[in-house]
Amino acid sequence: MGMRQGWSERAASGVFLLLLFLNGCRSDTPQPATVEVPSAGTRVTVTRVASHPFLARYTLTLRIEGPNGCRASMELFPDTGGVSRRNLYDTPAGLLYVIGQYDARVIDPRSCVVTLSEFRFLEPHRSFLGSFDMDEGRGWTFLSREQRAEQPFEPL
Repeated sequence: MGMRQGWSERAASGVFLLLLFLNGCRSDTPQPATVEVPSAGTRVTVTRVASHPFLARYTLTLRIEGPNGCRASMELFPDTGGVSRRNLYDTPAGLLYVIGQYDARVIDPRSCVVTLSEFRFLEPHRSFLGSFDMDEGRGWTFLSREQRAEQPFEPL
């Protein structure tokens, strides 16, 4: 009987470890975060998808939906370790900026175009709208400026 009890304890430990292992694996289920920007008549979505089963690495895709059936999307610089956050801004010229640690995208809702831009070419007079980032529960979401103040990026 003692031998059998030892086997079932080992089996139970093995099942427990397997469940821990599987729980630690990151899901590759897309996690969209969306915000409506009424001033631009545009919906902006950044979708995050895990690209590694254990490490915090993600692919990020920016998608816009705007006036007159406008739809455009673009891959963002991937998160290779803690750099998923993207700040969203609007400009006096009616453009939207999605800015990350290593990349900046310019959205022109009137022409339905998303372009990659160098930081030095961005309009300095812009208004922070919020961030695509993780919330307190580690879920991917959009946090408005009322929910969380702007968090600038570290200089490169």
